[in-house]
Amino acid sequence: MNQQYEQELMSSWQERQEYAEMMQPLLGKLYRDFAVEVSIFGRPMLGANAIDIIKAHRTVRLHTGDKLRLRESFPLLDALSKLTLAPAHIDLGKLAFAYHHESQHQGKSIEDYLTEQLGDIVGQLDNHPPQDVVLYGFGRIGRLLARLLIERQGKNNKLRLKAIVVRGGKEGDLEKRASLLRRDSVHGAFNGSITVDHERNALKANGSFIQVIYANSPDEVDYTQYGINDAIVIDNTGMWRDRDGLGLHLKAKGTKKALLTAPGKGDIKNIVYGVNHSDILASDNILSAASCTTNAITPVLKVLDEEYGIANGHVETVHSFTNDQNLIDNFHKAERRGRSAALNMVITETGAAQAVSKAYPQLAGKLTGSAIRVPTPNVSLAILNLNLDKATSRDEINDFLRSKSLLSELQHQIDFTSSKEIVSTDLVGSRAASVVDSQATIVADNRTTLYVWYDNEFGYSCQVMRVVQAMAGLQYPTIPA
Repeated sequence: MNQQYEQELMSSWQERQEYAEMMQPLLGKLYRDFAVEVSIFGRPMLGANAIDIIKAHRTVRLHTGDKLRLRESFPLLDALSKLTLAPAHIDLGKLAFAYHHESQHQGKSIEDYLTEQLGDIVGQLDNHPPQDVVLYGFGRIGRLLARLLIERQGKNNKLRLKAIVVRGGKEGDLEKRASLLRRDSVHGAFNGSITVDHERNALKANGSFIQVIYANSPDEVDYTQYGINDAIVIDNTGMWRDRDGLGLHLKAKGTKKALLTAPGKGDIKNIVYGVNHSDILASDNILSAASCTTNAITPVLKVLDEEYGIANGHVETVHSFTNDQNLIDNFHKAERRGRSAALNMVITETGAAQAVSKAYPQLAGKLTGSAIRVPTPNVSLAILNLNLDKATSRDEINDFLRSKSLLSELQHQIDFTSSKEIVSTDLVGSRAASVVDSQATIVADNRTTLYVWYDNEFGYSCQVMRVVQAMAGLQYPTIPA
C-alpha cells in the first residue's frame, strides 16, 4: 500500500468524521426544539455518536446499491435545522438519496425540495399540552421505559416522566433504584446524569425530576399531591391484567389512563403498534401493549398474509430467560420453569401465536405456538413455519420484506438484515419490534420458514412508547411516507 493511498484513506475518513460531528448538534436541536426524530434509512439518530452516523450512511449502499456521502446529506440536515417544524419522524437518508439520485429533483434548491417533501409540517409548531407519565413498577421494562422517556428530555418534549411507583422504601432504596437505572448488565450505562434527591424522595436525570412513590396498591396513591394530573400510568408489574385489576389505577387521584406491558385479559384491547393502533379511541382508558413476542411476529405475519395469504403455521420462539424463572433449581408453580434458567433450555408454553389474532383477527385459529427458554439474558428469536396460499421463492420473500422494512407504514416495526454473521448480541438495543434474518429464510413452493430476531426488552419497550404516544394523542407523520 503506497503512501498516497494511505493519505487518501485518512483524508476520506477525516472528512466523514468532521461531517458526522457537525451533524450531532443539529440532530439534537431538531429533537429538543421541535420533537423531530431523524433517521438514516430507518436507523434512528437520536443520541447517535459520530461513528453511529458514519455507519448508518454506509448501510445505505446495502439498500440502494449506491453510496450516500455525509457531505451529501449534511446540507439537507443543515437546512432542516433552520426551519420551524411540527413533530415528525424524518428519514434524512431517504430524502438526501432521492434529492441527489432521482432525476425529478434535479435542479431544485435544497430549500424548495424540503418544503415540497415536508408539506404541512413546515412553519407549524406543536401546541399539544405535555402529558404526565407514571411508571408503576421499575423492573426490566420499567427502567428501559424510563431511559426512553428521559432521552427525549427537552423543551418541546410532550411525554414527561413524573413519577415511579414501587413497593418498599427501606433504607438505601433510592440509591439502589438510581444504580439500577444508571447501570445495566445488558444495555450498558445510562446516557446521562442521575442524582438522588433525599429531601424530596426523588431522582433527577438529565433535567427530569422523577418522584419516587411507595405504595402496595394502585388505588392508594394520590398523584395530585405531587403535582401530577391526568397521568397515563404504565403498569409494568404484570400483577393486574384484567379490567378490574387495572381499573385500580384509575381510582387513584391524578390519573386518566392505564397501559399494561403484558397481554391483557378479557375485553382489554391488545395493541401492537403499526398493526392495530388505529383501534385506540380517545375513550379507551385501559389498554394492553401485548407481549414482546406478539409485537415481534404480528407485523411480519400481517404483511405476509396481505401479500401471499397464510393458510396456517406454527410459531416457535427461542426466548431469553426472564426474571420469572429460577436462577438455580427451586420450586415454581409452572411446569419446568423451576429448573435453572442459566443452565437449561426449557420447553414452555407461549400464548403469542393465539394472541396475534387479538391484533390481527384475520389469522384467528390459523397458528399454533410453543417456546424454548434459553440461557441468554436478552434478544430472542421467533421461527415462523408458514403454509402460504401461493407459491413463492426465497429471493421474492426476502425482497418483499426488505421493501416493507424500508418503504411501508411498518418501517418502524420491521427491520431487515442481510448479514451472514449476525448473532443475538448484535441485536441488543434494536428499536424495531423485529429484525428479519434474510440469510436464514427457507422457501419450498408455498412453504416458508422465517427467522425473526427481536430485542424482547428494548425493542418491546420502544413499541410500548409508541402506544403511549398514541394514547396521548401524539401520533406524528413519517417523512417520506
